[in-house]
Amino acid sequence: MYSLIFGKTFFSSIKKLDKGLKIKTDKQLKLLQQNPFHPKLHSKYLHGKLDNSYSFRVGKDYRVVFRFMQNRIIQLLTIKHRKEVYK
Repeated sequence: MYSLIFGKTFFSSIKKLDKGLKIKTDKQLKLLQQNPFHPKLHSKYLHGKLDNSYSFRVGKDYRVVFRFMQNRIIQLLTIKHRKEVYK
């Protein structure tokens, strides 16, 4: 089991989502804690300015960006629409 820590940007980003997306995000975060590469997450390694980070899907259009820290800790960086998150 992994522990999650939430960055300031993640909190401000999630506040902007509607209730349905918040519920989906919560379910996906529980999967992330159990297995960061669970097939339902569609986790992938990122390159460029987000190098050393990963993302996973929330629904079709939203992505959560995260990083692995030491001692089985995952830092959640942000959640945004897929068209905005990689910019």
